[in-house]
Amino acid sequence: MTHPETNVETFRWGDGKLEMIDQRLLPADFCYVACTSAAETAEAIRKMVVRGAPAIGVAAAFGVALEALRCKSQSQEEFSSSLHSGIALLAASRPTAVNLFWALERMQQLWHEQRGQANAIIAERLQEEALAIYREDIRINREIGRLGAELLPQNGRILTHCNAGALATAGYGTALGVIRAAVNSGKNISVIAGETRPFLQGARLTAWELQRDNIPITLITDNMAGFLMKRGEIDGVIVGADRVTANGDVVNKIGTYILAVLAKQHHLPFYIACPISTLDPATATGNEVQIEERSPAEVTGFGNSQWAPAGIKVRNPAFDITPAGLVSALITEKGIVEKPDREKIAALLCA
Repeated sequence: MTHPETNVETFRWGDGKLEMIDQRLLPADFCYVACTSAAETAEAIRKMVVRGAPAIGVAAAFGVALEALRCKSQSQEEFSSSLHSGIALLAASRPTAVNLFWALERMQQLWHEQRGQANAIIAERLQEEALAIYREDIRINREIGRLGAELLPQNGRILTHCNAGALATAGYGTALGVIRAAVNSGKNISVIAGETRPFLQGARLTAWELQRDNIPITLITDNMAGFLMKRGEIDGVIVGADRVTANGDVVNKIGTYILAVLAKQHHLPFYIACPISTLDPATATGNEVQIEERSPAEVTGFGNSQWAPAGIKVRNPAFDITPAGLVSALITEKGIVEKPDREKIAALLCA
């Protein structure tokens, strides 16, 4: 499962197992974690072996397929119970990214359509559906990249946040897919990556990924963005999304909202790149989204290093909410929506 134009293979599937790059260890170590059940996949999602909304959705789909393969020799009643339990574990692994629930719903629908079939046939169909979701994600990301590349200048320095690249998807990327497509089209694009505290997805993952693909990148700490914008050293901002609500509010990695405000202050475009599966028409605004709070340990240190005093009170929300009014354009596989709002989101979903 390799992909031209990027040297990153996020997932490997075969022999009844799903292998995923362990993103907790990059860039110091490169290895794959193997999962053979829904429970193992859910644990990998929860512990951030894999992260990024589209990648979580793909992993969850494979998790359902793994559970079906694992239990196909059971009685139909036991098989059904195991699948229900596995899907529940996957659904509880991370609450904010809507792609997780989108993928699980799609897998459940197929399962229900196959009711009455032999377990082995259901398992085979679920495996085929997971692979279809995986392949569709790459195709969709390439289309997002193609469309979004037209928005970027011929020569530009583009700021990004967190990691919305191959590592966050099935293998090409949303925000970084736009950058890849622009570079491949001949544009002179360089990337400025914020480190993305506290889990350092920008410093560890985006920097690693773009270096492997020979795309020029400069790493900064998160609190340097405003200074560089004021000096005219940033030409635009592009990030991914974990959820876009019905009114166009964007839920994304903590720190995104700050960049959107800064971009508006400095008259810079602020783009969101995401697949249609990230849109959540059932949720009216970003204020209704459950924001995941993660372990205090992610803030007080990293790895074996601890820099905060023991027992200090910590807040660690993993995501924030950017109001739709701060978004210059939403880039999806179905088209570009400038200044998204409720009516434009509804029209996009019906397209």
